[in-house]
Amino acid sequence: MQNDQRFLELALLRETFESGITRDLSWRISQLHALETFLIERERDIAAALHHDFRKSAAETFLTETGFLRSEIRFALKHLASWMKQRRVSVPLVYQPSRASYAPEPYGVVLIIGAWNYPFNLSLAPLISAIAAGNCAVVKPSEHAPHSSALIAEGVDHYLDQSAIRVVEGGAEEAKSLLAERFGYIFYTGSPAIGREVMLAAARHLTPLTLELGGKSPCIVDESGDVRVAARRIVWAKFLNAGQTCLAPDYVLVHEHREEELLQFMQEAITDFYGDEPRLSRDYPRIVNSDHFQRLKKLFDGSSVWCGGQSDQGERYIAPTILREVSMASPLMQLEIFGPLLPVIAYSDLSEALDLIRSLDEPLVIYLFSSDRDIQQRVVRHSRSGGVCINDLFFQAALHTLPFGGLGNSGFGASHGRAGFETFSFQRSLLRRSLYPDPALRYPPYRWWKFRLLKPFVTFFQ
Repeated sequence: MQNDQRFLELALLRETFESGITRDLSWRISQLHALETFLIERERDIAAALHHDFRKSAAETFLTETGFLRSEIRFALKHLASWMKQRRVSVPLVYQPSRASYAPEPYGVVLIIGAWNYPFNLSLAPLISAIAAGNCAVVKPSEHAPHSSALIAEGVDHYLDQSAIRVVEGGAEEAKSLLAERFGYIFYTGSPAIGREVMLAAARHLTPLTLELGGKSPCIVDESGDVRVAARRIVWAKFLNAGQTCLAPDYVLVHEHREEELLQFMQEAITDFYGDEPRLSRDYPRIVNSDHFQRLKKLFDGSSVWCGGQSDQGERYIAPTILREVSMASPLMQLEIFGPLLPVIAYSDLSEALDLIRSLDEPLVIYLFSSDRDIQQRVVRHSRSGGVCINDLFFQAALHTLPFGGLGNSGFGASHGRAGFETFSFQRSLLRRSLYPDPALRYPPYRWWKFRLLKPFVTFFQ
């Protein structure tokens, strides 16, 4: 019965798309404004939902969820008309008289599968792009953040056009059921393991897709620069959301001459940010559920803890933890950590650090703290990743003017700003030709003299 209902809902969305209403600029603008109204009017409810799911603070919720989404909406509203414009292109002499152009067209009914670590951001940011591009959409929030999922469903149902945008709640079975259907585009955020299953399901219908998967993003700290600033920025980025961030630095590679200094400054930063007992801090969240808590405990049991290491299973609390002397064979260096554990590894030469990074799968981002322009250039030229951020963390993903996405095992495709609009659009070409003249030269039979005349036209007048 549930599958029958879902089939009817998808049929309604397809009917809405075929009506052409979502292609209108006015509809897109109205839905983006409605989504912004939801974020503003229900800001306290959103903060409460995230506090229930993670014990996040209202400030962190605004910075990483509602504030970013509202900024993304405003950026789209400002540029949407220009993004939608038809682009004229030149036509070679051999095809004259004619006019050629191309324009972005929506895919139709798209599927967005969000992740649990930033449940509003990672479900609604792709929706902003999908709406801006003129699509109907089905949004599947993660069941691992149940309070957030319920509020997303309620908000979309109340504020947005139900004939064009729907939310489907549930777990793995609901996701599999959705993936069995044909969509115009799929946008998935999550783990590489599930990403492979999503890609396999998309292949059955030859559906284009974007995968945002994360991975082990390194942070290099070289000999130059202010190590204290680097330490504070690394600690802020790593332990935001208790480390449950796909963009978080997964491990730090520090020059051996600055290792002790960096460790001391990072320990000081943890105390400055969260106090002597981070468990009591209102700004330090919890692990999302017991399964992830147990996974993280197994990851660092037996490791050399520099600071932190305390945990409380009942509270799903793991302290901000810095680890030393971590072996490359350790699960800490083979798996994405996705929690508040930060291995620190010393290197003697930059080549050694770059070799280590290249020995692992391509990360979503490489972070580098260095004041040396030669080293900056060397890291960029001799590494591969979805993005690079120098002397800071996270903000390469906050700029609406920069495409955000991964490479290889960290995913593919791009989102945010114009890149997100283009992700949910395909470029449809249009050529208008005159019926006249209609020279006989183009038609068979191609006798030797006709072929001799055709060759220079095709070769030199394209």
